[in-house]
Amino acid sequence: MVTASRIAYLLPGQGAQAVGMGKAFYDRFAESRDVYKRANAHLGFDVTALCFEGPLAELTKTARCQPALFVTSVAAFAAFHTLSPSLKPAGAAGLSLGELTAFAVADALRFPDALYLVQARAEAMAECAARHPGTMLAVIGLGREAIQEICRSAGVVAANLNAHDQVVLSGTIPAIEAAGQLANAKGAKRAVRLEVAGAFHSPLMQEAATHFHQALAKVPIAPPAFPVISNVTGQPVSDPEDIRGLLVKQIVSPVLWEPSMRCLIGQGATVFLEFPPARVLTGLLRRIDSAVKGVAMDEPADFDKLSTLITPAVSP
Repeated sequence: MVTASRIAYLLPGQGAQAVGMGKAFYDRFAESRDVYKRANAHLGFDVTALCFEGPLAELTKTARCQPALFVTSVAAFAAFHTLSPSLKPAGAAGLSLGELTAFAVADALRFPDALYLVQARAEAMAECAARHPGTMLAVIGLGREAIQEICRSAGVVAANLNAHDQVVLSGTIPAIEAAGQLANAKGAKRAVRLEVAGAFHSPLMQEAATHFHQALAKVPIAPPAFPVISNVTGQPVSDPEDIRGLLVKQIVSPVLWEPSMRCLIGQGATVFLEFPPARVLTGLLRRIDSAVKGVAMDEPADFDKLSTLITPAVSP
């Protein structure tokens, strides 16, 4: 059993989406239904139907995917919060889009403002990707020196430092094809093209970062109620203006996920709760440090797991 101060929250990013995500929370909790209802009104499209019914091709589109993921995570968190309203975690981290979700659940962003930012970010990234085509490649089983050589030779950048043996590369389509060939030649266990619509977290996203800067200028930001780790630095950020600047920089910078997890572990976190759609981040956590516990909160029944992990217990 651990105290709340040893809990950390994980919020997923693009790539975790699945048709049906969040429906179990919607069906069981009024608080979750309220989140979806408010989101439908703000977004101008039926995000509830998109999450629950798809089609997957529409759900995967950047401009739809990011708001859908954000709403799903926040709706599940709203249900969790009703069961444990006083829990103060050691901190939170979100992968890419999930960083905005982390700031929302930490009360640094009001829900309507966060939703506005998520939609603005998604649309800016989708438009930028259409003008500057690119893609991403997950490379597993190579050391950092080999990755650096691939980046130099192929003209790509490291976009996600997910674990010591897993890095995602980003660049133009021809450059990523070359990077895949180089990775295989160097003995990578896997080199897999990701199903994404652009070269995210690379300089090709600069136009999106500029547009997102303009959106952020319209929204108030408060200091978070608990530490939130920046993707850009791998360290907590609390000053509202620092948050604003780092959220812009994040769009063109590598996501320092492994350093972010090590930061939370260093702050005493031993149990990590991944909000839905869950599984990806707890899987990465096992690669980073198998001594800590990751709990995927994919449906309300998963709340039952917490009664054996956390003091005081949380149960539906």
